[in-house]
Amino acid sequence: MAARLIAIGCLLLHLLPPHFAGTGKTPAIVIFGDSSVDSGNNNFINTPAKCNYEPYGRDFEGGKPTGRFSNGRLATDFISQAFSLLPAVPAYLDPAYTIKDFAVAVCFASAATGYDNATSDVMVQNSVIPLWKELEFFKEYAAKLKSYQGEERANETIREALYIISMGANDFLENYYALPGRGRSSEFTAGEYESFLVGIAEGFVREVYGVGARKIDVTGLPPMGCLPLERAVENFRRPFAGGRCNEEYNGVAREFNGKLEKMVGKLSLELPEIRLVYGNIYDIFDDVIKNPTSYGFEVAEVGCCSNGLVEMGYMCRSPLTCWDANQYVFWDALHPTQKMNLLLASHTINTTLSSFM
Repeated sequence: MAARLIAIGCLLLHLLPPHFAGTGKTPAIVIFGDSSVDSGNNNFINTPAKCNYEPYGRDFEGGKPTGRFSNGRLATDFISQAFSLLPAVPAYLDPAYTIKDFAVAVCFASAATGYDNATSDVMVQNSVIPLWKELEFFKEYAAKLKSYQGEERANETIREALYIISMGANDFLENYYALPGRGRSSEFTAGEYESFLVGIAEGFVREVYGVGARKIDVTGLPPMGCLPLERAVENFRRPFAGGRCNEEYNGVAREFNGKLEKMVGKLSLELPEIRLVYGNIYDIFDDVIKNPTSYGFEVAEVGCCSNGLVEMGYMCRSPLTCWDANQYVFWDALHPTQKMNLLLASHTINTTLSSFM
Protein backbone atom coordinates (compact mmCIF):
# COMPACT_ATOMS: atom_id res chain seq x y z
CA MET A 1 0.00 0.00 0.00
CA ALA A 2 2.74 2.47 0.98
CA ALA A 3 4.78 1.80 -2.15
CA ARG A 4 1.70 2.19 -4.34
CA LEU A 5 0.74 5.53 -2.79
CA ILE A 6 4.29 6.83 -3.11
CA ALA A 7 4.36 5.85 -6.77
CA ILE A 8 1.04 7.56 -7.43
CA GLY A 9 2.28 10.62 -5.58
CA CYS A 10 5.35 10.84 -7.78
CA LEU A 11 3.16 10.68 -10.87
CA LEU A 12 0.93 13.45 -9.55
CA LEU A 13 3.90 15.76 -9.14
CA HIS A 14 4.46 15.67 -12.89
CA LEU A 15 2.04 16.17 -15.73
CA LEU A 16 -0.43 13.51 -14.78
CA PRO A 17 -0.49 10.34 -16.91
CA PRO A 18 -3.65 9.48 -18.86
CA HIS A 19 -5.05 7.07 -16.28
CA PHE A 20 -4.94 9.77 -13.61
CA ALA A 21 -5.90 12.81 -15.65
CA GLY A 22 -9.37 14.27 -15.26
CA THR A 23 -11.90 13.28 -17.87
CA GLY A 24 -13.61 16.64 -18.07
CA LYS A 25 -16.66 15.41 -16.14
CA THR A 26 -15.65 17.73 -13.28
CA PRO A 27 -15.41 21.33 -14.51
CA ALA A 28 -14.43 22.93 -11.18
CA ILE A 29 -13.29 22.28 -7.62
CA VAL A 30 -14.72 24.17 -4.64
CA ILE A 31 -13.08 24.07 -1.20
CA PHE A 32 -14.51 24.78 2.26
CA GLY A 33 -12.63 24.36 5.51
CA ASP A 34 -9.79 25.41 7.79
CA SER A 35 -5.99 25.71 7.58
CA SER A 36 -5.72 22.20 6.16
CA VAL A 37 -7.11 23.62 2.91
CA ASP A 38 -6.89 27.44 3.21
CA SER A 39 -4.91 28.66 0.19
CA GLY A 40 -4.61 32.22 1.47
CA ASN A 41 -7.98 33.74 2.41
CA ASN A 42 -6.69 34.75 5.84
CA ASN A 43 -4.12 37.00 4.14
CA PHE A 44 -6.98 39.38 3.39
CA ILE A 45 -8.73 39.59 6.76
CA ASN A 46 -7.67 41.20 10.03
CA THR A 47 -6.28 38.21 11.91
CA PRO A 48 -2.85 37.03 13.04
CA ALA A 49 -3.84 33.50 11.95
CA LYS A 50 -1.92 33.72 8.70
CA CYS A 51 1.40 32.61 7.25
CA ASN A 52 2.14 34.83 4.27
CA TYR A 53 5.83 35.05 5.10
CA GLU A 54 8.94 32.88 4.92
CA PRO A 55 9.74 30.08 5.47
CA TYR A 56 6.14 29.11 4.57
CA GLY A 57 5.87 28.41 0.87
CA ARG A 58 9.60 27.93 0.39
CA ASP A 59 8.93 24.85 -1.81
CA PHE A 60 5.96 26.42 -3.59
CA GLU A 61 6.63 27.48 -7.17
CA GLY A 62 9.02 30.44 -6.99
CA GLY A 63 9.54 29.94 -3.25
CA LYS A 64 6.49 32.10 -2.62
CA PRO A 65 4.66 32.26 0.74
CA THR A 66 1.00 32.19 -0.28
CA GLY A 67 -0.87 31.84 2.99
CA ARG A 68 -0.86 28.04 2.80
CA PHE A 69 0.17 26.48 6.10
CA SER A 70 2.84 24.32 4.50
CA ASN A 71 6.18 24.53 2.76
CA GLY A 72 4.38 24.10 -0.56
CA ARG A 73 1.12 22.93 -2.01
CA LEU A 74 -1.88 21.53 -0.15
CA ALA A 75 -3.63 18.21 -0.76
CA THR A 76 -6.48 20.07 -2.46
CA ASP A 77 -4.03 21.66 -4.90
CA PHE A 78 -2.84 18.21 -5.96
CA ILE A 79 -6.43 16.98 -6.19
CA SER A 80 -7.29 19.93 -8.42
CA GLN A 81 -4.35 19.09 -10.68
CA ALA A 82 -5.39 15.45 -10.80
CA PHE A 83 -8.79 16.51 -12.12
CA SER A 84 -7.03 18.51 -14.88
CA LEU A 85 -8.04 21.79 -13.26
CA LEU A 86 -5.63 24.37 -11.77
CA PRO A 87 -2.38 23.17 -10.10
CA ALA A 88 -3.03 25.55 -7.19
CA VAL A 89 -6.54 26.47 -6.01
CA PRO A 90 -6.86 30.26 -5.63
CA ALA A 91 -8.27 31.89 -2.51
CA TYR A 92 -11.61 33.59 -3.06
CA LEU A 93 -10.53 36.79 -1.26
CA ASP A 94 -7.32 37.16 -3.27
CA PRO A 95 -7.81 40.20 -5.55
CA ALA A 96 -5.22 38.81 -7.99
CA TYR A 97 -7.89 36.37 -9.23
CA THR A 98 -11.23 36.90 -10.95
CA ILE A 99 -14.34 34.87 -11.64
CA LYS A 100 -12.57 33.54 -14.73
CA ASP A 101 -10.12 31.72 -12.43
CA PHE A 102 -12.74 30.85 -9.79
CA ALA A 103 -14.95 29.24 -12.44
CA VAL A 104 -12.35 26.43 -12.48
CA ALA A 105 -11.14 26.35 -8.87
CA VAL A 106 -11.97 28.34 -5.76
CA CYS A 107 -11.22 28.11 -2.03
CA PHE A 108 -13.39 29.63 0.69
CA ALA A 109 -11.48 28.05 3.59
CA SER A 110 -10.10 30.02 6.53
CA ALA A 111 -7.33 28.92 8.88
CA ALA A 112 -8.40 28.52 12.53
CA THR A 113 -12.10 28.14 11.73
CA GLY A 114 -14.34 25.14 12.41
CA TYR A 115 -17.85 23.76 12.10
CA ASP A 116 -18.79 25.54 15.33
CA ASN A 117 -19.16 29.30 14.81
CA ALA A 118 -17.70 29.78 18.29
CA THR A 119 -14.41 28.26 17.13
CA SER A 120 -13.75 31.06 14.65
CA ASP A 121 -13.95 33.55 17.50
CA VAL A 122 -12.36 31.75 20.44
CA MET A 123 -10.05 34.73 20.88
CA VAL A 124 -11.28 38.11 19.64
CA GLN A 125 -7.94 38.95 18.05
CA ASN A 126 -7.97 35.63 16.22
CA SER A 127 -11.40 36.09 14.65
CA VAL A 128 -11.45 34.34 11.29
CA ILE A 129 -14.04 33.42 8.66
CA PRO A 130 -16.80 31.30 10.27
CA LEU A 131 -18.49 28.52 8.35
CA TRP A 132 -21.67 30.54 7.80
CA LYS A 133 -19.58 33.20 6.05
CA GLU A 134 -17.91 30.59 3.83
CA LEU A 135 -21.43 29.61 2.80
CA GLU A 136 -22.31 33.24 2.06
CA PHE A 137 -19.20 33.57 -0.08
CA PHE A 138 -20.24 30.43 -1.98
CA LYS A 139 -23.70 31.85 -2.69
CA GLU A 140 -22.11 35.10 -3.83
CA TYR A 141 -19.76 33.09 -6.06
CA ALA A 142 -22.69 31.19 -7.58
CA ALA A 143 -24.34 34.50 -8.52
CA LYS A 144 -21.10 35.80 -10.07
CA LEU A 145 -20.69 32.54 -11.97
CA LYS A 146 -24.16 32.93 -13.50
CA SER A 147 -23.27 36.43 -14.65
CA TYR A 148 -19.99 35.17 -16.14
CA GLN A 149 -21.07 31.87 -17.72
CA GLY A 150 -24.77 32.40 -18.19
CA GLU A 151 -27.34 30.70 -15.97
CA GLU A 152 -27.56 27.39 -17.80
CA ARG A 153 -23.83 26.76 -18.00
CA ALA A 154 -23.24 28.05 -14.47
CA ASN A 155 -25.88 25.70 -13.10
CA GLU A 156 -24.10 22.84 -14.86
CA THR A 157 -20.73 23.92 -13.42
CA ILE A 158 -22.18 24.09 -9.92
CA ARG A 159 -23.89 20.71 -10.35
CA GLU A 160 -20.84 18.91 -11.77
CA ALA A 161 -18.13 20.57 -9.65
CA LEU A 162 -16.27 18.66 -6.94
CA TYR A 163 -16.80 20.03 -3.42
CA ILE A 164 -14.38 19.25 -0.60
CA ILE A 165 -15.19 20.07 3.03
CA SER A 166 -12.25 19.70 5.45
CA MET A 167 -12.42 20.96 9.04
CA GLY A 168 -13.16 19.94 12.61
CA ALA A 169 -9.78 19.69 14.36
CA ASN A 170 -9.90 23.31 15.51
CA ASP A 171 -13.27 22.73 17.12
CA PHE A 172 -11.62 20.30 19.49
CA LEU A 173 -8.06 21.59 19.83
CA GLU A 174 -8.67 25.36 19.82
CA ASN A 175 -12.11 25.37 21.37
CA TYR A 176 -13.36 22.36 23.33
CA TYR A 177 -10.08 21.19 24.91
CA ALA A 178 -8.43 24.60 24.99
CA LEU A 179 -11.10 26.01 27.31
CA PRO A 180 -11.56 23.36 30.04
CA GLY A 181 -14.61 24.00 32.17
CA ARG A 182 -15.66 26.94 29.99
CA GLY A 183 -17.51 27.44 26.74
CA ARG A 184 -18.37 24.26 24.87
CA SER A 185 -16.63 21.97 27.37
CA SER A 186 -19.01 23.21 30.06
CA GLU A 187 -22.02 22.57 27.80
CA PHE A 188 -21.19 19.19 26.25
CA THR A 189 -19.37 15.97 26.96
CA ALA A 190 -16.86 15.14 24.22
CA GLY A 191 -19.32 12.69 22.67
CA GLU A 192 -22.13 15.23 22.75
CA TYR A 193 -19.88 17.82 21.13
CA GLU A 194 -18.99 15.36 18.36
CA SER A 195 -22.70 14.93 17.63
CA PHE A 196 -23.25 18.68 17.80
CA LEU A 197 -20.55 19.26 15.16
CA VAL A 198 -21.84 16.49 12.93
CA GLY A 199 -25.27 18.12 13.08
CA ILE A 200 -23.70 21.37 11.84
CA ALA A 201 -21.86 19.47 9.10
CA GLU A 202 -25.14 17.91 8.00
CA GLY A 203 -26.82 21.29 7.87
CA PHE A 204 -23.95 22.69 5.83
CA VAL A 205 -24.14 19.86 3.29
CA ARG A 206 -27.86 20.47 2.95
CA GLU A 207 -27.19 24.17 2.34
CA VAL A 208 -24.62 23.68 -0.45
CA TYR A 209 -26.88 20.99 -1.93
CA GLY A 210 -29.65 23.58 -1.98
CA VAL A 211 -27.42 25.89 -4.05
CA GLY A 212 -26.87 23.06 -6.53
CA ALA A 213 -23.84 21.06 -5.33
CA ARG A 214 -24.05 17.31 -5.94
CA LYS A 215 -20.52 15.80 -5.83
CA ILE A 216 -19.37 16.37 -2.26
CA ASP A 217 -16.52 14.94 -0.19
CA VAL A 218 -16.71 15.40 3.60
CA THR A 219 -13.24 14.73 4.96
CA GLY A 220 -12.78 13.30 8.44
CA LEU A 221 -10.21 14.16 11.10
CA PRO A 222 -6.60 12.93 11.20
CA PRO A 223 -5.19 11.36 14.39
CA MET A 224 -5.10 14.78 16.03
CA GLY A 225 -3.51 13.45 19.21
CA CYS A 226 -0.38 12.69 17.18
CA LEU A 227 0.15 16.22 15.89
CA PRO A 228 3.56 17.44 17.12
CA LEU A 229 1.98 20.15 19.27
CA GLU A 230 -0.26 17.65 21.04
CA ARG A 231 2.67 15.27 21.53
CA ALA A 232 4.65 18.13 23.09
CA VAL A 233 1.78 19.04 25.43
CA GLU A 234 1.34 15.39 26.38
CA ASN A 235 5.07 15.10 27.08
CA PHE A 236 4.89 18.21 29.29
CA ARG A 237 2.02 16.67 31.25
CA ARG A 238 3.73 13.28 31.43
CA PRO A 239 7.50 13.83 31.19
CA PHE A 240 8.28 10.13 31.08
CA ALA A 241 5.73 9.27 28.41
CA GLY A 242 8.37 9.50 25.69
CA GLY A 243 6.48 11.95 23.48
CA ARG A 244 3.57 9.62 22.92
CA CYS A 245 0.40 10.65 21.13
CA ASN A 246 -2.59 11.83 23.12
CA GLU A 247 -4.79 8.77 22.70
CA GLU A 248 -7.83 10.48 24.22
CA TYR A 249 -7.79 12.96 21.34
CA ASN A 250 -7.25 10.18 18.81
CA GLY A 251 -10.22 8.31 20.25
CA VAL A 252 -12.41 11.41 19.90
CA ALA A 253 -11.25 11.81 16.29
CA ARG A 254 -12.22 8.21 15.50
CA GLU A 255 -15.62 8.59 17.18
CA PHE A 256 -16.28 11.86 15.36
CA ASN A 257 -15.27 10.28 12.04
CA GLY A 258 -17.63 7.38 12.63
CA LYS A 259 -20.53 9.76 13.23
CA LEU A 260 -19.56 11.82 10.20
CA GLU A 261 -19.52 8.71 8.03
CA LYS A 262 -22.99 7.72 9.27
CA MET A 263 -24.26 11.19 8.46
CA VAL A 264 -22.88 10.85 4.93
CA GLY A 265 -24.73 7.56 4.53
CA LYS A 266 -27.94 9.09 5.85
CA LEU A 267 -27.90 12.08 3.50
CA SER A 268 -26.93 9.87 0.56
CA LEU A 269 -30.30 8.15 0.99
CA GLU A 270 -32.30 11.31 1.64
CA LEU A 271 -31.10 13.80 -0.98
CA PRO A 272 -31.91 12.99 -4.61
CA GLU A 273 -28.98 12.92 -7.06
CA ILE A 274 -26.40 13.68 -4.39
CA ARG A 275 -23.07 11.86 -4.66
CA LEU A 276 -21.81 12.32 -1.14
CA VAL A 277 -18.67 10.55 0.09
CA TYR A 278 -16.73 10.37 3.34
CA GLY A 279 -13.00 11.00 3.04
CA ASN A 280 -11.12 8.79 5.49
CA ILE A 281 -7.66 10.27 6.05
CA TYR A 282 -7.30 8.98 9.62
CA ASP A 283 -6.04 5.50 8.72
CA ILE A 284 -3.45 6.56 6.15
CA PHE A 285 -2.23 9.39 8.41
CA ASP A 286 -1.99 6.98 11.34
CA ASP A 287 -0.01 4.46 9.31
CA VAL A 288 2.43 7.11 8.06
CA ILE A 289 3.03 8.34 11.61
CA LYS A 290 3.63 4.79 12.86
CA ASN A 291 5.69 3.67 9.85
CA PRO A 292 7.22 6.81 8.34
CA THR A 293 10.13 5.09 6.60
CA SER A 294 7.71 2.90 4.65
CA TYR A 295 6.48 6.08 2.99
CA GLY A 296 9.86 7.73 2.47
CA PHE A 297 9.88 9.92 5.61
CA GLU A 298 12.42 10.03 8.41
CA VAL A 299 10.70 12.20 11.03
CA ALA A 300 7.08 11.98 12.20
CA GLU A 301 7.24 13.20 15.81
CA VAL A 302 8.18 16.84 15.22
CA GLY A 303 7.77 19.38 12.45
CA CYS A 304 10.38 20.79 10.12
CA CYS A 305 10.14 24.38 11.30
CA SER A 306 12.34 25.43 14.25
CA ASN A 307 12.36 22.64 16.89
CA GLY A 308 9.07 21.34 15.47
CA LEU A 309 7.29 20.99 18.81
CA VAL A 310 5.01 24.00 19.26
CA GLU A 311 5.91 26.39 16.44
CA MET A 312 3.42 27.54 13.82
CA GLY A 313 2.69 30.87 12.19
CA TYR A 314 5.03 33.63 13.38
CA MET A 315 6.86 31.19 15.66
CA CYS A 316 8.14 29.40 12.57
CA ARG A 317 10.31 32.35 11.56
CA SER A 318 13.54 30.66 12.52
CA PRO A 319 16.88 29.93 10.83
CA LEU A 320 16.73 26.50 12.49
CA THR A 321 14.11 25.22 10.04
CA CYS A 322 15.15 21.85 8.58
CA TRP A 323 16.96 21.68 5.24
CA ASP A 324 14.87 18.98 3.60
CA ALA A 325 11.15 19.09 4.38
CA ASN A 326 10.62 15.94 2.28
CA GLN A 327 12.02 13.95 5.19
CA TYR A 328 9.30 15.24 7.51
CA VAL A 329 5.63 14.30 7.81
CA PHE A 330 4.86 17.68 9.40
CA TRP A 331 5.96 21.15 8.32
CA ASP A 332 5.08 22.94 11.57
CA ALA A 333 3.57 21.71 14.83
CA LEU A 334 0.14 21.16 13.25
CA HIS A 335 0.33 21.03 9.45
CA PRO A 336 1.68 18.48 6.97
CA THR A 337 4.53 19.08 4.57
CA GLN A 338 3.92 19.33 0.84
CA LYS A 339 5.13 15.74 0.48
CA MET A 340 2.60 14.51 3.05
CA ASN A 341 -0.12 16.57 1.38
CA LEU A 342 0.78 14.88 -1.89
CA LEU A 343 0.46 11.49 -0.22
CA LEU A 344 -2.93 12.40 1.26
CA ALA A 345 -4.12 13.59 -2.15
CA SER A 346 -2.92 10.36 -3.77
CA HIS A 347 -4.75 8.29 -1.18
CA THR A 348 -7.95 10.32 -1.47
CA ILE A 349 -7.96 10.18 -5.26
CA ASN A 350 -7.19 6.48 -5.28
CA THR A 351 -10.06 5.74 -2.92
CA THR A 352 -12.77 8.29 -2.19
CA LEU A 353 -12.64 10.52 -5.27
CA SER A 354 -11.94 7.95 -7.98
CA SER A 355 -15.67 7.58 -8.68
CA PHE A 356 -15.82 11.25 -9.71
CA MET A 357 -13.11 10.96 -12.36
